[in-house]
Amino acid sequence: MTEEQIIKFYLPRDVFLHIFAMVTMYWSAISFITLCWQYVNYFFPDVLTYYGYMGFAGPIRFAVSSLVILFPLFVLSSWFLNKIYAKEAQVRESKVRKWLIYLTLFITSLVIVGDLIFVINTFLGGEIKARFILKALSVLVVTLVIFGYYLDDVRRNTPSKLAKYFAGISGTVILITVIGAFFIVGSPANARLVQFDQQRLNDLQNIQWQVVNYWQRKEELPKSLNDLNDSISGYSVPQDPKTNQPYEYSIKNSTALTFELCAVFNLESMQSKGVKDTRSMPVPAYYPNEISQNWSHSAGKACFERTIDKQLYPPLNKL
Repeated sequence: MTEEQIIKFYLPRDVFLHIFAMVTMYWSAISFITLCWQYVNYFFPDVLTYYGYMGFAGPIRFAVSSLVILFPLFVLSSWFLNKIYAKEAQVRESKVRKWLIYLTLFITSLVIVGDLIFVINTFLGGEIKARFILKALSVLVVTLVIFGYYLDDVRRNTPSKLAKYFAGISGTVILITVIGAFFIVGSPANARLVQFDQQRLNDLQNIQWQVVNYWQRKEELPKSLNDLNDSISGYSVPQDPKTNQPYEYSIKNSTALTFELCAVFNLESMQSKGVKDTRSMPVPAYYPNEISQNWSHSAGKACFERTIDKQLYPPLNKL
């Protein structure tokens, strides 16, 4: 087979396999780094940054999903390419492969330089030392491993035996981080329960604001939650997202403007266990200072007593 025939026969296959291997490698590396960063955010929280449950769960679930699908595909495509290299040495020397490898080396070099810039910039910004060191270290380690592996690979005429060890070690590390992620976001069933509880807290906070608004407009507490329904504005009091039952509301002291909201929760919040954890806090809907209120709860029925401060929330006709 002439050189021209070899190029015509091998080029389409080479382009697909090499690009596929590189893309899955890039995506796997980014997903692994994302997962590492979420670990840092979870175990080393920054008091200046608000992270709700979904702030952790969303990126972690996407990173885990990507790793579970893409990393095995990267290993499989790399294994298939090495089998081809063993039989057809000219494929290993193809320009397509070398261009992609040198492109990878170029990208990882830029990432390493950018990582060092990030470290210095974050340090000057005053972020917690452990946080930015761990984040920068995760990027640096991943890029250095990729850079070192492909730099060694591009210099060889035959596939290195280190490829098996590289796949085994990296696969083990990824498996450990993926399993560890379930201890943060929980199982799919547990995550569903947490989301129901999160929605209940958001609903109660929304109802709380509507009660305050009702007082400001009518100078009295609503007799029931049905009084909050407004056909003109389109507001309808939310119900429990799982059972479709109404939330409980009662007036404790009409003179002191004290009322109580109750809901039935699936799980105990981290706050009620004495652990400072923002996952059990609802996202502020109207008043940013409401995030400081106590929304800790146990599993089962939990009630939250609130008293309207007339000075903070005076009637609108007196403003």
